[in-house]
Amino acid sequence: MRTRTLRFGLYADPEGLAWVDALVDGAVRARGARITGRTVLRALPGGMTTADLYDHLVEQWAWEHPGHDGGAREPVELRVRLVCSLRTWRAIRKAVLRGLCPEGSAPHTCRVPWCTA
Repeated sequence: MRTRTLRFGLYADPEGLAWVDALVDGAVRARGARITGRTVLRALPGGMTTADLYDHLVEQWAWEHPGHDGGAREPVELRVRLVCSLRTWRAIRKAVLRGLCPEGSAPHTCRVPWCTA
């Protein structure tokens, strides 16, 4: 078993971030892995901000919700450190992505705009 990291770029408010955290927790629990740390970044090592890196998520929100204010939403990067095998890490990542985007590839509006990092 090794420590591995899940990374997700999100445009989320506190409630959206809590929802994503719950998706991760459920996927991890279902596969018997262990979370050793969780970090929400607003700036990345090297000086780049998450606002610069994930600005396309802000644009996605604006396009999907014309005329609506993003409120407390902000671009962040969620990093979750796990102790698990590579196979388990892949299964957890796949389960979280399915939870973030349960409607598949058909056009739809995401509850929390996201991308994998």
